[in-house]
Amino acid sequence: MPLSASSSAAYIQNTSPTSNGAPSTRPTSLTIHPSALFSILDHYLRRTDAQHRVIGTLLGTRTDSTVDVKSAFAVLHSETDEQVAVDMDYHRAMYDLSARVRPNETIVGWYSTGSDLNTYSALIQNFYSQETAPHQAVHVALDTGTEEGKGAGVKAYVSSPIGIFPKPENCVFVPIPCELRFHEAEHSGLDLLLSSNASPTQSDLDVLASTLTDVQNMLNRVLAYVQSVLRGEVVGDKAVGRYLMNVLGTGVEEDGGWTAGLQDTLMVTYLANLVRSQAEVSARLALTTSV
Repeated sequence: MPLSASSSAAYIQNTSPTSNGAPSTRPTSLTIHPSALFSILDHYLRRTDAQHRVIGTLLGTRTDSTVDVKSAFAVLHSETDEQVAVDMDYHRAMYDLSARVRPNETIVGWYSTGSDLNTYSALIQNFYSQETAPHQAVHVALDTGTEEGKGAGVKAYVSSPIGIFPKPENCVFVPIPCELRFHEAEHSGLDLLLSSNASPTQSDLDVLASTLTDVQNMLNRVLAYVQSVLRGEVVGDKAVGRYLMNVLGTGVEEDGGWTAGLQDTLMVTYLANLVRSQAEVSARLALTTSV
């Protein structure tokens, strides 16, 4: 998303006197979730033809040595041979909106597409280091693999100032280990995207039918295991038994769950049968009265 002519962007010049002091804490590894990668790719696909790359803000959590990137949002910016412009007002407005939805996530750094690291990257890194102070800002470079001779991939960096009197444009980007991490809820979506049988022409009902088939197969495996344990063919695992008991909810649960849902279903079935019986009795009584 390029900047409009009336944008309130702050133009970052190479002659900025701001010092790029090194924060006291520097992460040594980074983990990123698929939702953040998909947001970056979506931003890249919506770029204009004049944009060489896109940038945005990374949100997540951090410890003393690791950064966990959970989401991201796009930031308006424009680059020329003379200067780079970043819409800081838009960046802060988007962060305020994100904080209302995900209050536990803070700014941990920024992202860009492509593998080029230049002076403008150092200036943007300096800006985000001020946003994440006293922590070190991380930079995620996502190579989409669209350029000839370059493969797709994700790299993570932290910056280190160089020189006796370091300037914002004088820093070196140091790579750190980057790992993809996903929750169990994201696993099914990733399996669908990575599946060789996935077709863009599949309807929602086809995807639902495939998911239900997978669930049925897993239930059949569990049932076969339980029956083999009851027959004495295999020795039962106590941990598996406790897990199945917690999942299926054999007892009465305070927050409801599978047992409460089953009881509700049985109650609805009972009431439906009762109404049907009352209707049949009323119809026969009416027929007897008329005769």
